[in-house]
Amino acid sequence: MKTADKIISVAKLIELIARYRRAGRTVAFTNGCFDILHYGHVSYLEAAKKNGRRVLIIGLNSDRSVRAQGKGPGRPFVPQAERAKVLAALACVDHVVLFNEPTPQRLIESLRPDVLIKGADWKGRPVAGAEAVKADGGKVEFIAYIGGLSTTRIIEKIKKTVDVGQKSESGSRCR
Repeated sequence: MKTADKIISVAKLIELIARYRRAGRTVAFTNGCFDILHYGHVSYLEAAKKNGRRVLIIGLNSDRSVRAQGKGPGRPFVPQAERAKVLAALACVDHVVLFNEPTPQRLIESLRPDVLIKGADWKGRPVAGAEAVKADGGKVEFIAYIGGLSTTRIIEKIKKTVDVGQKSESGSRCR
């Protein structure tokens, strides 16, 4: 399937989910901003795919949704259309669907996945959509979190590098 064909609407996705279920496939859902895609994200998504029978759907926070979460000034750095295309280009991702709300609760209630997947850092915290998935007989899975890998850390490292660069430039100017 072409990358662009993986990015679809909720209505189209609901139709596809019905087909997948008739074919005996398990529908898995996870979500995120995926603002600066890194190895932690890829490892997580590959683990979420699990096997060839599992269909992996990514609920992607729209730009508006990311801003509503208060991720910080200028976020997201990468616009939603580009983030969606990068995710859709991954072999482990079957579909990407955008949502505008701060959480994917409504999207999950519409799609009713068989498995809702979150990182292990979410254990013990409320997970949007978990109750709806469980009410339909589905389950919530937590995938091991790879420590030290995060978009926030990458941003902090970039800021430090820029700050150090600016300080060394300002100290070397001739007067």
